[in-house]
Amino acid sequence: KFLGPNFTESYCWPPIARGCDVVAISYEGKDPFLYIPPVLTFLQSGSCYKVLPNKNGPLALILCPGWKKAQLVFELLKTYERCSRQLHPMLIILGQNKKEAGSVKIRGCEVIVTTPYSLLRLFEHHSLLFCRLCHLVLDEVEVLFSDATEQVFTILDCYKKAIVTEEWEYSPHQIVAVGTRWSKHTAHLIKEFMNDPYIVITAMEEASIYGNVQQVVQPCANSERTAVLLKILDFTHNNLQKVLVFTNSVNEAEMVHKALKSNSIFSLKIHKESEFHFKYILEQWTKKYSSGTHVVLVLTDDCMQSLGITDATCVIHFSFPSPRIFGQRLHSMSDNFCNVIKYSSVDQECTKARSVILLTENSVCHALEILHYLQRTEAEIPPELHDFTTKTLEAEEDKKFSRPLCTYLKTFGICKNRTVCPDRHQINLQIDMPQNIPDKIIRTPGCVTVLPLHIVHATNYFGRIVDKQKDQYTILAEEINDYFKKPCNKIAVKNVEKLAFYGLCEKTLFHRVQVVEISPKEEENLFFNVKIKYIDEGRTSQVQSYQLLHLPARFQCLPPQAVEFVVCRVKPIDNEIEWNPKVTHYIHHKIKGKLHEAKIVHTLGNTAWVDPMVGIELLSDLKMSVNEYNVRSEILSTGLGTDNPEHITQLQKL
Repeated sequence: KFLGPNFTESYCWPPIARGCDVVAISYEGKDPFLYIPPVLTFLQSGSCYKVLPNKNGPLALILCPGWKKAQLVFELLKTYERCSRQLHPMLIILGQNKKEAGSVKIRGCEVIVTTPYSLLRLFEHHSLLFCRLCHLVLDEVEVLFSDATEQVFTILDCYKKAIVTEEWEYSPHQIVAVGTRWSKHTAHLIKEFMNDPYIVITAMEEASIYGNVQQVVQPCANSERTAVLLKILDFTHNNLQKVLVFTNSVNEAEMVHKALKSNSIFSLKIHKESEFHFKYILEQWTKKYSSGTHVVLVLTDDCMQSLGITDATCVIHFSFPSPRIFGQRLHSMSDNFCNVIKYSSVDQECTKARSVILLTENSVCHALEILHYLQRTEAEIPPELHDFTTKTLEAEEDKKFSRPLCTYLKTFGICKNRTVCPDRHQINLQIDMPQNIPDKIIRTPGCVTVLPLHIVHATNYFGRIVDKQKDQYTILAEEINDYFKKPCNKIAVKNVEKLAFYGLCEKTLFHRVQVVEISPKEEENLFFNVKIKYIDEGRTSQVQSYQLLHLPARFQCLPPQAVEFVVCRVKPIDNEIEWNPKVTHYIHHKIKGKLHEAKIVHTLGNTAWVDPMVGIELLSDLKMSVNEYNVRSEILSTGLGTDNPEHITQLQKL
């Protein structure tokens, strides 16, 4: 069902399939399909590898920025390998347990998918790992370099040393790097480790960083833009200057053109209501002008594509651009982008194209994205832009004020992606007032008995706080089950209401549930799906409406018992932001449905942070309990977790 390569793939696939070094930067840079088909294609030609040493080791190595991406790439390889010869791909994700790395067998494997950290752990026990390696793929290259710079360059050095021997003279050696952003590390990769690479950049704002476009930010009041523009256009250059002034409306274009004309600056103008046609404007623009001439064209963004200009030397953003429009505007100078490969030697210089942004009090909308972009260039960033972005971030956070508190903030004390995270990163006293946690525990935090019933991941669970003396829920649960055992009490609900409480039979047990969502398309049907929450366990599920039973008011008096528990001071290794499923599976099996002693160190809303949380075994004969294990220690023992000392400190700062 594949229709054919997209725009970027059309440029990437041929050189990759020929075994060339390739760097590809595009908006689709996270998609492994940029490299999987052509790499698999090259691997079909077995004759290329005949001169390699007859030892165990992969022909291709795909480095991914985390276990989740590695899993995705591996699944895709398994899917598309069906069309090719058997390559026996392996997904290798290793923790810090050395025995695990030593037990890995790579015999017969021709493609390894892994992460930089895992590969280096494997390399400690498999010194011949690079002896047959021909293809090194860096997936999401900018993320690899930002999260594991040292590890990636160590791997590149190992690969470089491995291919200098004589036997490699007639064997393929290829590095492929794909991503969404250009970075200085990518430039270093090209200069030090690649041989005459193909560089494919289809994201124009990234091409301008590669092309060394000079970015200038000019702060001014909105009312002063025209005066500032006139100063910028007061040229002293001897070379031909072809300038585009971008505006966001017809009126603005007319106003700017009129101002330039009244100040004796020769300029052209084009917009959708303009009397001049594109053909005339292009004729004027492409005329042969003498050195020192200045050609200025005032235009609106909707004219860019029709004009197709690529030889401007300067772009002035009279109106503040969105990131995507920004890239399209910069494309107008693409003929004057420097080629960093061609001009890498000291004695050659490239004339810089120039981009000038007028920053006014009305520029708040896209200021944050533009700042992040400019920080990756050599632009001098004025304090005004930092002020704008601070205000933007505050405004964005205020919009999220009714959202749940960010899961990453709760689990690890920090959220790495605040700007794109949809959840709240500040305290909302109304939402964060303690819920479902007994008052006596809030007043005097200390040791409690907890029963985890729903495991979200390795350090995040839902369950109940159990009262050792007289547990109200245990009494209620017995009463509910006794009530519903009588067939006459199983009364199906006719009109299901959102947020109402009902009974639900699951196998032989009855639960209290709350309806959290009813699909609007299904309301008219006789039976329909509803999303419910088990209010005493914390998990959610989809059930049929006819399964819901009328719950008498006396069974609704006890508040929902489900509490969220977070185990403190531990996080995933290798800068990962999500727990490896291996750890979650292990902890799930270890703790679900078992009593634990836990010390509550912090509470917010329905969440209790615990440190430590210890599994206990009840010795009924001796009327006592013994500590069996510490949950945090169990996570660390897997080799996939590491210490997180700042966790509670970060929460207290919040």
